[in-house]
Amino acid sequence: MTADQATAARPGAGSTAEHPAATAALTGLVRGVRDRALAWTEDHLAGFVLPEDVLEPHTKVDHTLKPLGELAQLCSTAQRVTAPGDPARATAERLVAFAWEQTRSGDLMLELLRSEPFAAYPFEIYAAFAGHGLRHEGFERLAGRIAATRGWAFTEQHANRQLGLINSERRVGVAPHADADEVLRRTWLGGLSEPWMLERASGYSLTHAAYHVTDWGIAPERMPADLDLYLRTWLPPWVDGCLESDQWDLTAELLAVGAGLPGVPPVELFAAAWPVLARVQHPDGCLPETGPQVEPAASERSDVGEPYPFLACYHSTLVTIFAASLTVARLEGPRTPTTSGRKHSA
Repeated sequence: MTADQATAARPGAGSTAEHPAATAALTGLVRGVRDRALAWTEDHLAGFVLPEDVLEPHTKVDHTLKPLGELAQLCSTAQRVTAPGDPARATAERLVAFAWEQTRSGDLMLELLRSEPFAAYPFEIYAAFAGHGLRHEGFERLAGRIAATRGWAFTEQHANRQLGLINSERRVGVAPHADADEVLRRTWLGGLSEPWMLERASGYSLTHAAYHVTDWGIAPERMPADLDLYLRTWLPPWVDGCLESDQWDLTAELLAVGAGLPGVPPVELFAAAWPVLARVQHPDGCLPETGPQVEPAASERSDVGEPYPFLACYHSTLVTIFAASLTVARLEGPRTPTTSGRKHSA
């Protein structure tokens, strides 16, 4: 049985056509979750501001550049897949523009690449902007030279990270240092691992392998047919397990994978999971990564302050924007993603 045949045979595969009212209600629910998460993010941009000493060795990348790169990547996809005229599109665009401003229009990324030419993460962060059409000629000139070295080609990485770097190289405009298909087959997902072997670490490995293959949901046609069938079969029980164990961040990541598959969207999966995330979402728009949600009445007291620390909810909130934007786009029907195509010379 082919992936297309299996998809057509799944119960509810034609839900968008057979139950338009239910699909419209689900779309509205997911859109509401997305919009509240976007509002929270825009209200908390102070958490993404880079410190003056961001390039100093003592500065924690995971608390500075990593959140900013995630803001750029996940909101750039949200902007690209959201319909023109939807206010969420403009909000996502503002968030990406803010992130680009934090890098001084790419100048900071060039400084980072000069100071750490052996590191992959400057490439990966810059690629998030390049995929949005925000480019820096100086960074790309140096990146081309570094990517041509033996040290770059033979840097030892886990297959999942290597796959991400290959996708970043494509976006930056340098020749990939390895064959993407061969690397994919060395990942947990690409090896079609036994589904009952999934746990938290392999779950995140799986989701990111899917993102790298599909260019963060923009190119679902790149997903191989056997992996498409595997994911359609096992995403529902995996998501169910995450919901039962209060793994909200991983739930949203898995939903983004489902929304980035080719062909008919997994509507039944969306209908089962998104109402749960909507209930978990705090009224101000954020979601915790894990654990029981804070009761809104308690968190809204003047002596309580924010319902969750920034570092405990920013990523799950951004992933929710990403997954919800892809889900709304799939439920509303196909459209062509856009890119701004701007370039900064230096």
